[in-house]
Amino acid sequence: MCRPAWGAARTEAVRLRELKDLRGIRDRIDREYTRPLDVPALARTAGLTAETLHRTFTRAYGTTPYAFVTTLRATRGRTDA
Repeated sequence: MCRPAWGAARTEAVRLRELKDLRGIRDRIDREYTRPLDVPALARTAGLTAETLHRTFTRAYGTTPYAFVTTLRATRGRTDA
């Protein structure tokens, strides 16, 4: 018989794994922000579809991957000048 706490623990484990994967993607974007953004390629590295990456990234960080790159380029562009 399954205990209710096990379900909550599994849900939390999945969420933490998802955040770890997203952090890796965010770090990759941070390193490669000068290159063209390829969301499908980023999603493949995490084993996700582009739609799932977009949805989970937006939920976790409050912005889309494209908006994150655009903001990063704008802020780095001002500080690099």
